[in-house]
Amino acid sequence: MNGLKVLVVDDDPNVREIIRLYFEKQQIQLAEAEDGLQALDMVEKVSPDIIILDVMMPGMDGYDTCRELMKHYDIPVIMLTAKGDEFDRVLGLELGADDYVTKPFSPRELMARIKAIFRRMQARRPAVPDDQSQAIEFDGLTIRPERREVLVHNEKIGLRPKEFELLVHLAKSPGVVYTREQLLEQVWGYDFLGDIRTVDVHVKRTRSKLSDFGCDCIHTVWGVGYKFEVVV
Repeated sequence: MNGLKVLVVDDDPNVREIIRLYFEKQQIQLAEAEDGLQALDMVEKVSPDIIILDVMMPGMDGYDTCRELMKHYDIPVIMLTAKGDEFDRVLGLELGADDYVTKPFSPRELMARIKAIFRRMQARRPAVPDDQSQAIEFDGLTIRPERREVLVHNEKIGLRPKEFELLVHLAKSPGVVYTREQLLEQVWGYDFLGDIRTVDVHVKRTRSKLSDFGCDCIHTVWGVGYKFEVVV
């Protein structure tokens, strides 16, 4: 974890101090922001690897900040929320957050979430093996794993890393139905600490982006899970 840069955004100085003290022991570089506007300014200055973003803040709250971050950056975001309602957790994921932690939390739990995301980031860096580099092509849809590109009728679609990995996994086995548990295991990995609703949120986001370009290829199999199928 040496060299990892984390930006913590929270208006509560006590929360920032708890995270700072624990992270210092882990030799993690930490930057702090008190609100969303300051966070957006600091992203350019510190180039963080991961952002820990509180939801309830004065002025620009965590949701609005997350929206702005997703427009301009591809940085993993962990939402901090004191709310336990499923709607609030799902909203953060739908906006593009990679994970969430509910307050009160332990610094150790937060570190586990960060390590899980960091391991996935590391796993994406090596070159794609030869057996995975060949383009996956269907009617109007082209997926290029080695370039991490998705094109629909030659128009490039902007997918976040986990959305791309989900699409590739499904597209490699067209017609195969995957349960949500299988997708959590095979796409997110055993170290993922989120809940099964995360799969639904990522499928919804990926499907929406593709459908904007007229591509309907991820289908719900009610009571079971999801499958990939291009209907011509």
